[in-house]
Amino acid sequence: MRYRDKHVIVTGGLGFIGSNLSLRLMEEGARVTIIDSAIPGCGGNRFNLTPAGGRINVLVRDVGQAEELPTLLATANVIFNLAGEISHIHSMRDPLRDLKLNTTAQLHLLEACVRNVPGVRVVYAGTRQIYGVPRYLPMDENHPIDPVDFNGVHKAAADLYHGLFARNGSLDACVIRLTNVYGPRMAVNISGQGFLGNFFRRMLIGEPLDVFGDGTQLRDPVHVDDVVDAFLAAGCAPKLHHRIFNLGGPEPLSLMDIARIAGNEAGIGFGFKPFPADLKPIEIGSYYSSSTRLFEEFGWTAKIGFRQGVQQTLSYFRQHLNNYLEPRDWPRAQTALASASTTSNEPG
Repeated sequence: MRYRDKHVIVTGGLGFIGSNLSLRLMEEGARVTIIDSAIPGCGGNRFNLTPAGGRINVLVRDVGQAEELPTLLATANVIFNLAGEISHIHSMRDPLRDLKLNTTAQLHLLEACVRNVPGVRVVYAGTRQIYGVPRYLPMDENHPIDPVDFNGVHKAAADLYHGLFARNGSLDACVIRLTNVYGPRMAVNISGQGFLGNFFRRMLIGEPLDVFGDGTQLRDPVHVDDVVDAFLAAGCAPKLHHRIFNLGGPEPLSLMDIARIAGNEAGIGFGFKPFPADLKPIEIGSYYSSSTRLFEEFGWTAKIGFRQGVQQTLSYFRQHLNNYLEPRDWPRAQTALASASTTSNEPG
């Protein structure tokens, strides 16, 4: 039990990855405090923490106000920093909002940590989007940073803040740059959260999947349980030999194969569409990560294959439809669920 009796802070812990991480920390015996602004559109959902039964402390507070929590910060053994906005398209529509959430607030948080708990281990959820259009694949940590949208620019700045504080010895920080993450507790009801969130919403309400372009673009989707494993390993390692880690899924798949596998599990089809005008400028083509450094440092590898992960994720959402879909989608989701149940019970 690596985290037993440790006080662990998780920023953004009401969201998708943060809630899964918080629940695992609780299971390992940690005293977990979540700091989450609960800003609409960022994916926070109180239902995500239902299994905790009140055993996780939640503070609804902007991480940019962390200087107001000196006593809380001073008692932290580890800080997992997952706060922020992830939507690329939203960042292009409102770059100043994205700047505030992903850059200004992050700097306030880190400065508060330096003042109140200097040298603390901070594990930041970065993104592969900071690299922009891949110049080679698989992409490793040495790839140039050249983002194609404001979200990538602002996440890159926060990424570099963590690195700067680590280099000057103020914080023991590292960054895990994530690829397309999926799994239980995704914010499937919020637009702009990535194509996999949109896919799962359509799967739940029985609508065909839309593949933009010719479907040959590669991605390496990774299940949230694998992501949590990596964060836990980085948070408790006695010493960090590297500060930046790319994290990808078990194998690259084309968007067409992703849609085919997901659609088959949900009993729906898929079709091709041209890129919408607002998405085309920020499309990066094929991408998949090299996770070699994570393996060498922590022995981490992605274990959950995409088909297995889709089955597990669909099972979770089908049990909790009304907590993740908008009310307007409930009737279609119930119809799709009834159809899926009938199909699965048919002989042969």
